[in-house]
Amino acid sequence: MADITRRFGWRHLRSAPTAHIRHHKRGRLAHDGAGLSFWYRSLSAALSEVPVNDRELAMAFHARTADFQDVTVQATVTYRISDPAEAAARLDFSVDPDSGAWRGAPLEQIATLLTETAQQHTLDVLARTPLAGALVDGVATVRERVAAGLADEPRLPATGIEVVAVRVVAIRPEAEVERALRTPAREQIQQEADRATYERRAVAVERERTIAENELASQIELARREEQLVEQRGTNTRREAEENAAADGVRAEAEAARKVRLARAEAESAREVGAARAESQAAWLRVHGEVEAATLHALAATRLAENLPRIDSLTLSPDVLTGLLTKLGRPAPDTRA
Repeated sequence: MADITRRFGWRHLRSAPTAHIRHHKRGRLAHDGAGLSFWYRSLSAALSEVPVNDRELAMAFHARTADFQDVTVQATVTYRISDPAEAAARLDFSVDPDSGAWRGAPLEQIATLLTETAQQHTLDVLARTPLAGALVDGVATVRERVAAGLADEPRLPATGIEVVAVRVVAIRPEAEVERALRTPAREQIQQEADRATYERRAVAVERERTIAENELASQIELARREEQLVEQRGTNTRREAEENAAADGVRAEAEAARKVRLARAEAESAREVGAARAESQAAWLRVHGEVEAATLHALAATRLAENLPRIDSLTLSPDVLTGLLTKLGRPAPDTRA
């Protein structure tokens, strides 16, 4: 909408670059173009504002397929007014010279024209297409048909309207039908999921079996090695016992030999000691045999005295002393004094 200001009974209009302004003054065209700015009097001015930019028109309508299924079509048409003079002549784009607002609804008329035309061509296509085909290839088919139909529509160029692009967003059936159509795919997906689950479980079971077999093989190998270890320990123990027995035998033999040698040495020593004693005894006897009896008696007494306990005093009677001295060949003492 153009900007209009008031100054001393005059009006000043300033339009946007995307708005085409047509100013008629007393039936004659005074200004014609986009992005204009000028002064005018409201009582003698007739103004029209035609937008020349691209506009998006979203539309949604129902259609019926060949198998009598209701579908909803969502589409968008991009259009622009290529000939503002024709559009202003065919549609009411006049604006209030005081406020700049449209007096009619020209864009709604264009929207109705485009929507009905697109709907007509869409119905023609879907009426000959079953639901499955409409859902699979219907978007491209409807888009091509609507674009061709709008291009061939004679009212659009006569009104100065040019269709830039046509887009069909979606073709959707009713909610119940859509759920029913989704059921086979969902069941198939669920079956695939179940199959994947079963395969995963089978793989898991196979892996668990492999792990169990590996553990069992490890236990068997461990038991076999333990058996070898026990056998080796028994062999080592038996060998150690044999070695100890052999060592004990060697030690016993050495000890016996040592004892034999010791006994022989002791016997030899005893023989030599005995011989020495015999020789000493024989010499002793020879010496004693050559000595007088009195000497032997004296030696005997000496030996006896050596073996007797200590005697501090000895009292001898005269008779005993006389007899002893007589035997020794000494004169008897005089006892009369």
